[in-house]
Amino acid sequence: MKLLIKVLLALLLALVLLLIVFNLWGRLTLGTVTPATNPERDPDANAVVMVFGATGSVGDGLLKAAMQDPSVASIHVVTRRSSPRIEAGLAAGRLQVHMQEDFTDYSALAGVLGEVNTVLWGLGTSSLNVDDATYTRIHVDFPLAFVRAWLAQRTRGPMAFHYVTGMGTDPEGGQHWAREKGRAEQMLAQMAAASDLRTYSYRSAFIRPTSEQSNALVYLAEALLQPGYLVISARELGQAMLEISARVGELPNGTLIDNRDSIEYARAYSPARG
Repeated sequence: MKLLIKVLLALLLALVLLLIVFNLWGRLTLGTVTPATNPERDPDANAVVMVFGATGSVGDGLLKAAMQDPSVASIHVVTRRSSPRIEAGLAAGRLQVHMQEDFTDYSALAGVLGEVNTVLWGLGTSSLNVDDATYTRIHVDFPLAFVRAWLAQRTRGPMAFHYVTGMGTDPEGGQHWAREKGRAEQMLAQMAAASDLRTYSYRSAFIRPTSEQSNALVYLAEALLQPGYLVISARELGQAMLEISARVGELPNGTLIDNRDSIEYARAYSPARG
């Protein structure tokens, strides 16, 4: 029994030290862009928002942020299935749903894409859930096909594409998922370069689900990671995206946004200004 207690204490100490080191690393390295104090804002930049991945833990928060933003006049949800939030939005007349089976073919949305200003892309899966080919299809082929279809219908701003990639994304990385998401980041920016479209990639750390999907353990993890700017709620991430969209001239196409950057833009979020 004494040996077991010693082992457990050693493991607990190791976990505490790891958290301290990880939080110190976050405080010392994160934060690459700073929100302007007197930004130029376009009140119509988020007039029409399209959300992908709205039934997932991240996308649900992105949709919640869009639904709560008074500057968003119209919301389009592209999805394979529904969710309680989507159903509530439909009942309130807050959004339109487009059931989509093939995320490489957006011909059915041609009549809508010309109106879209902001896209919140939370569609994705863990590399542990699928093989490499499927991962590439979801995280590279899907967003590239969408942006290609969007640009075929609209090239004039305001237009912003917000893509959640995740901490560790690196086009030169050793792991397949990191390389593929990094490749997608680069290709999206290249596709947008000849238009008014601005693409942003969010290399977020821990994204806490909405309050409706969280529990005590999730909130504990959030508290442990807050000192190092390693956690943001999914709704706050959506608010950061909407804030960046509204600041039409502030961040260039292709900007990489880390978790602390997202936190700062979420804090600066103010849809009433314009």
